[in-house]
Amino acid sequence: MFELLTFYHNSVRWLVCILLIVALVRAGRGYWADLPFTRTDNLVRYWTGGVAHVQLLLGMLLYFQSPLVRYFFAHQKEGIQQMSLYFFPLLHGGLMLLAIVLITIGSALAKRQVDDLKRFKSILVWFGLALLLIVIAVPWPFSPLAARPYFR
Repeated sequence: MFELLTFYHNSVRWLVCILLIVALVRAGRGYWADLPFTRTDNLVRYWTGGVAHVQLLLGMLLYFQSPLVRYFFAHQKEGIQQMSLYFFPLLHGGLMLLAIVLITIGSALAKRQVDDLKRFKSILVWFGLALLLIVIAVPWPFSPLAARPYFR
């Protein structure tokens, strides 16, 4: 079960990143070129939020089944002293949750705006901040916090 969840989680995370980039490119183009907010823009906004929420559910299921998270909470004194032990239970999980919250806020604000420029601006700001948090929370191979290889 854990391996299957990991597979879906790994697949959906790329979809979230791709949709975020597509939404940001469309919002940037629409904002700076003063284009109308089209049905396609709205669908990209909608699907970005929806897929992000699916990723959140998959991530939470993995989080509570993770042996690393279980070990951290069973040995908190030791875990706090080693960055690689508290990265996933605290930093990665918290920043990714915050990124999903920012996507949700940005999507809701863009949906409620009546002016097209304000819709694009909401998406640019909130989705951009979410993508920045996601990039920060990724365990890059060069990260001093929790180095992971690009491919396992």
